[in-house]
Amino acid sequence: MQVDRRSFMGGVGALGAMAASGEGHAAPTGKGRPNIIFIMADDLGYADLSCTGSHHIRTPAIDSIGAQGIQLRQGYANSSICSPTRTALLSGCYQYRFPVGVEEPLGPAAPKDIGLPVERPTIASVMRAVGYRTKLIGKWHLGEPPKHSPLRHGYDEFFGIVEGAADYFRHHMVMGKKDVGIGLTEGDTPIARNGYLTDLFGDEAVKTIEQPGDKPFFMSLHFNAPHWPWEGREDAAVAPTLDASFHYNGGSLAKYKEMVEAMDQNVAKLLAALDRTGKADNTIIIFTSDNGGERFSETWPFTGIKGELLEGGIRVPLLARWPGHIAPGSRSDQVMISMDFLPTLLAMAGGDVAKAGTFDGIDLSAQLLGKAAPFDRALYWRFKANGQAALREGDWKYLMLGGKEHLFNLAQDEHERADLVKDDPARLRAMRLKWDAWNAGMLAYPLGSFSEDVRDHYADRY
Repeated sequence: MQVDRRSFMGGVGALGAMAASGEGHAAPTGKGRPNIIFIMADDLGYADLSCTGSHHIRTPAIDSIGAQGIQLRQGYANSSICSPTRTALLSGCYQYRFPVGVEEPLGPAAPKDIGLPVERPTIASVMRAVGYRTKLIGKWHLGEPPKHSPLRHGYDEFFGIVEGAADYFRHHMVMGKKDVGIGLTEGDTPIARNGYLTDLFGDEAVKTIEQPGDKPFFMSLHFNAPHWPWEGREDAAVAPTLDASFHYNGGSLAKYKEMVEAMDQNVAKLLAALDRTGKADNTIIIFTSDNGGERFSETWPFTGIKGELLEGGIRVPLLARWPGHIAPGSRSDQVMISMDFLPTLLAMAGGDVAKAGTFDGIDLSAQLLGKAAPFDRALYWRFKANGQAALREGDWKYLMLGGKEHLFNLAQDEHERADLVKDDPARLRAMRLKWDAWNAGMLAYPLGSFSEDVRDHYADRY
């Protein structure tokens, strides 16, 4: 569904405020609703799981989510980097509708107090409005507390890191050998804990599952693994010696394997806790990533990495399990993107998506549950680095990269090497115009965002 900017903003108003505050719903109790666990890895490439093709990483616990449920091969992230995708996930909308989503990524140079408007309905607030207790464990990266704490955006509880990355042992970003930023936080309060972050997040997830009570939970578990710095569990002695978290001269395929497999072991703990507490059969689990893979990732058969709108930068693993509702071993070619999770999970929880707010994401619960066939749709991306733009429409993809246009048929060439730009100029023009029309409804990038070699080409678009 296409939503122009004026209609979109007008539809947010009262409904958004109601959803964000929990008002406007008839005495929600949550009884009978499934628990929901949404797991998102950080910088995990499409083929970094054993079930998606890794040559050396073994992820039996994560694989089991798809084996006992459904695996979508055409899962996408809303962006090729982290905070814009998280904006889309939180809001259920294209991130380019909000100033925080235009920051690519959100960092120290961003305007002070930037974040999603607090009246905006979020994936957490709409769940809370229908009777869920809501919790975020892991990476936030969408603004600083208290103004833009997770607690202001629908989460009842937060245990995690505020910034876009953190040392796995020091729990802060490191610059010039010094800890910087807020770091590990509980609620709105910085805290000190000992331990490897991936394990701390997994332990907190288990504790949440084990809490008694009749109220269902919606738990966002956003691992920072396998994002840099490249540290495994045995690297505690290395952490104090790092000059900076960016760690560009570190890492290896072996270290990356350790980090992903540590995350898988924590997913295994979570699954065991669901079985132990008798909650497994009434819990929806989603597993995905915030963008395509980084330097040590596998993205085969796709090309491109994090920061690029080639498939390898935006295609991500997507697995879902709900015993008794999603048939084990299911496979689907449905195209799904980060902003779809809000309406989809709300619908699976029995909520009314239309009453919750106005979203760009769509409800794909029928496709996940095997009640409807996959269908074609149009999805749009842009990324200011190298002046990138992309439109996927059915099997076709229009791509602008470094000032050059490309046209691919993904059904025939998902490796994006058979460029059809000269073979089908009419389709190229039509898709370019469609992207331009969509882009006109999004926020413009600040002046100077583009490199000189592509700025002229984009002058009429931004």
